[in-house]
Amino acid sequence: MPLAILQRLRDRSPHSPQSPLPHGAGALDLSVHDPVGLPMAGVEISVRDTDGQEVTHGRTDPNGRLTVTLPPATYRLVVTSDGYRPVRIEAVVVAGERTVPRPIALQLAPALPLPAPGQWRIDPDHSAIRFTARHIGLAEIHGRFNRFEGGLWIGERMRDSRVEVTIDAASIDTGVRMRDDHLRSAEFLDVARYPYLQFAGERFVHKGGSRWAVQGVLHLHGVSRNVQLDTRYLGIGTGIAGETRTACTAVTELHREDFTLDWRTMLARGIAAIGATIRIELDIQAVEHD
Repeated sequence: MPLAILQRLRDRSPHSPQSPLPHGAGALDLSVHDPVGLPMAGVEISVRDTDGQEVTHGRTDPNGRLTVTLPPATYRLVVTSDGYRPVRIEAVVVAGERTVPRPIALQLAPALPLPAPGQWRIDPDHSAIRFTARHIGLAEIHGRFNRFEGGLWIGERMRDSRVEVTIDAASIDTGVRMRDDHLRSAEFLDVARYPYLQFAGERFVHKGGSRWAVQGVLHLHGVSRNVQLDTRYLGIGTGIAGETRTACTAVTELHREDFTLDWRTMLARGIAAIGATIRIELDIQAVEHD
């Protein structure tokens, strides 16, 4: 396999020598800045061969730099950061040499149009609510909720919008019937007493580019807790019947003890069935309400 060693490039000074290159390899010393020339941290750089296959990837450090050590060849770099136009350049790695391409300048991408003010209905047929939890401290369990409904109320100012989602707890589905029955039982979700999970978000905070934070309250298992959805807005589109649609993805992480889902009986038997945190992922499409 080709050598692909990523090393974060440190802020150099005359008294901090560069580390030596592996025998037969060369390096690309990359730097990225914004439209006004300030270094950009966390920019993703994908390094690909001439056939378009990714060889390695990494992110720039707080000084906007990244060093990529590779076998000699010509490579294609794809440079991306949320809210900026992607940049594609070619660079040549020479054995025993450090190549310093021209600094990469990212330009702001056009802002995606926001949904029109008014009511939007979440379309469950084109949406998904999934979760990931760790099983007995080892493999991950992946599941979903199959039944849910909700809506968005878009304000004249996006920050004044709100969202409500109601999930049927009994619709939990991990693909194993015995496990799903257990998750519905009183030891876990206790769907007989708490048939629904509900989220109400009333604060939309723009984080730059297509990223938003939707802050609200999750009602689960008889407990209410503040939750933030880290959201990526995907824009506006037109469905097959000509309807206007908007879409987003969102993730959050729940701590089971926050909702009294600690299952102490099982832990007392030495069975750590589910990890301390559960990752929730949402893919949402909403249709403009007539």
